[in-house]
Amino acid sequence: MDSTAIIRELNDAFRAAPIGLGRVYVTKGIASMALQQQADIMRRVHDFTAFTPDNDPHGEHDFGSFEYADKRIFWKIDCYDRDLNYGSPDPADENVTERVLTVMLAEEY
Repeated sequence: MDSTAIIRELNDAFRAAPIGLGRVYVTKGIASMALQQQADIMRRVHDFTAFTPDNDPHGEHDFGSFEYADKRIFWKIDCYDRDLNYGSPDPADENVTERVLTVMLAEEY
């Protein structure tokens, strides 16, 4: 399997069930929403499958966006080294990569 396919699988697995696989952050705009709205948004992030060549040009499933309650939501997965100082030397290798999922309002980007 090529590294893009491995990265895509790791990103999908992390997004679907991030506990123990990386870190998840929400921005102030998301955190200020009602808890049920936050839960709905996270469920949409976890279940996201609407990848296209336009929103996923590298085939890594590391970004998505959708509408929720008249707001545009962005989510992004970044791959860092284990110390979170630099980009991962090999995002296809879980042993040297810390994945970070950030969920935000598009206006906060």
